[in-house]
Amino acid sequence: MKTTVGRSQIVPDISTIRGAQRFLATYFEPTRLIAAPFLSQRTGKSVYLKLEMELPTGSFKVRGAVYALAQRMNRGPIEEVVACSTGNHGAAVAYAAKQFGIKAKIFLPTNCNPVKRGRIAALGAAIVESGGSDLASAFTMTAEYAKQPGVFFLNDATDEDLPAGPATIGCEILEQLPETSAIVVPMGDTALIRGIAAAAKQIAPRVKIIGVQAEGAPSYYLSWKEGKVVGTETCDTIADGLATRTPVAANVREVKNLVDDVVLVSEEQMLRAIGTLLVEEHLLAEPAGAASTAALLNGDIECGDHVALVVSGANISREVLRQAISNM
Repeated sequence: MKTTVGRSQIVPDISTIRGAQRFLATYFEPTRLIAAPFLSQRTGKSVYLKLEMELPTGSFKVRGAVYALAQRMNRGPIEEVVACSTGNHGAAVAYAAKQFGIKAKIFLPTNCNPVKRGRIAALGAAIVESGGSDLASAFTMTAEYAKQPGVFFLNDATDEDLPAGPATIGCEILEQLPETSAIVVPMGDTALIRGIAAAAKQIAPRVKIIGVQAEGAPSYYLSWKEGKVVGTETCDTIADGLATRTPVAANVREVKNLVDDVVLVSEEQMLRAIGTLLVEEHLLAEPAGAASTAALLNGDIECGDHVALVVSGANISREVLRQAISNM
């Protein structure tokens, strides 16, 4: 089911989100929300980290993939699920397919994150490299392949069921920290922030939702500012999980309706945040996963006294990790 939140945008209603929460509880435990002593001391706020890297594929993406694939299979049989991905969504779809006993094929950009590629392969999915450097060519190949009978294209940017999966993060945060004043969320294809915001705005409308994009991939930031789709020619960033250059119009409307603020962080700021999380908070995060920390440390967000930072994933390549350490 859907409901209206804010103005006229349609989002998953709280009963649907709670249903997703109960369903996903049969596959994995809620992730921890832990205090961040260094970040709290540094900013003068009570800062908490939502550890989505604790999920089976090392990122939040399994929430949406498992829930959305189950919903699709409830509507009728499929033989194979396919996806295009920079890595984390592909691994999540591969994981979900393995749970449900169906084939998976993941279309990846050339030279994608080797850690993420390895996760997909280890889960038994077939891998096809698209030849392009970003998701555009992978998307085209996936959509063409999915025209075959019995093939389902699980597109995390447009699937209507999927946001209820990451929405469960919002439920968990507000159960773990009822006094939360703001949730800071990395923004790639926006399923994560749309889901979290849908939950938070129905449970505790006072909670601010703050999105974070990379300076080199600012399409949804620009679209949020303008209130319309603004694409970019490139999305050049170390944060492959944030590398989106062609926003979806419906997603822009939903983000504009539900998200209170969106900020940009630089490559340098994300690398410093990775180092800070590693050394000071003893956590490994990939660049997208560290983006919320980078935004907080940059000091240009209004987030109140009790801040939850979503650490969306930890599938960092050795090359980027070396860069982060060398920048410390």
